[in-house]
This record gives sequence, C-alpha cells and structure tokens, in this order.
Amino acid sequence: MSTPPDDGRVRCGWVENGPALYRDYHDHEWGRPLRESTALFERISLEAFQSGLSWLVILRKRENFRRAFADFDIETVARFTEADVERLLGDAGIVRNRAKIEATIANARATIALESTDLAELLWSFAPPSRPRPKDLSRIPAITPESTAMSRELKRRGFRFVGPTTAYALMQATGMVDDHVQACWVPPVTV
Repeated sequence: MSTPPDDGRVRCGWVENGPALYRDYHDHEWGRPLRESTALFERISLEAFQSGLSWLVILRKRENFRRAFADFDIETVARFTEADVERLLGDAGIVRNRAKIEATIANARATIALESTDLAELLWSFAPPSRPRPKDLSRIPAITPESTAMSRELKRRGFRFVGPTTAYALMQATGMVDDHVQACWVPPVTV
C-alpha cells in the first residue's frame, strides 16, 4: 500500500510533498466509499480527535487510537467507564483530551441507541448527489447544507464533536463526496 515518494503522480494539493503516510492515506483511503458501521465509527471518532489539529497527527497515532479504543468496537467503547477515561488520559500514544475521549464514548452509546437504523445507513442518508470533481482546492467547501443537516441530526441523537465542518470532513473521507481535484490521479469511484 505504500506509495513511492517520487512517483510523479499529480495529487490533491493538501497532500503534495507530504510524508508517505499522508500520500498513502490520500491514494488508497480518502474519498473511498466506506459503508461499514465500525469503520465509520472509527472515522467519526478520529475526525473528532482531529478537531483543531493536523490530520497528519491523527494518522501518525491511528494505530494507538485503535489499541486504546478496542479497535473502535462500538459495544466495547460504549461500556467504557470513568476508569477508562482516566486510563486514556494517561496514554501518550493518543490525543489526551478529556472532552474528545468522553465524546467518543458518548458517540458509541449514541450509535447503540439508534433504533431502526445503523450508523452507516444514518450517515449515508445525508450523502449529496454526485457532482463533478472540483477544479482546485479553492472550490472545496468546508460546510455544505448536507453536512449541516448531518451535524444537526447527529447532535439530536446525542453525538458530540460532530459540527458541520467535522461532518463534511467525514463525508469527504468516507466517499460520500468526491473532493479529489480534477487533475488528481486517483480514479473516481462511483457510489
């Protein structure tokens, strides 16, 4: 899965000249449709932890997050207690932010509380119609009506750290929208 640093491919500007980890994420994961609830729970959790930080920080700590949060198993995380919060606050391998840790646990509980739908179905219900790829990064929004609606509904259901910007980043990362720029080598994926 590793992409050579000098492969000559045109990529989205946010990843150009970045480390191999960043390019691999862009080339093989970002913008690919993701419809499995545990994987989506991981992404929503990591997007929350990323708030105010570089995504590269989160990518570098991703395996630590997986270990610390039981591979983002929703049922297991929902059972975390205050003792787990304290354990996580002492874990230098992750972002040690009480509000974000508590939000991840609350979001697991909110996911379990979804009644007639699963997390994937709920999140994908906000995916906008397919549109052409943007010409350049300046044409990529930070918030859309769909991400605002997703954020509002998630908050209504008890989710935390899911503002419209975080919701849109989640939509981009999980292929609900294709925001690779037109010149990017990554082929479009149909959903």
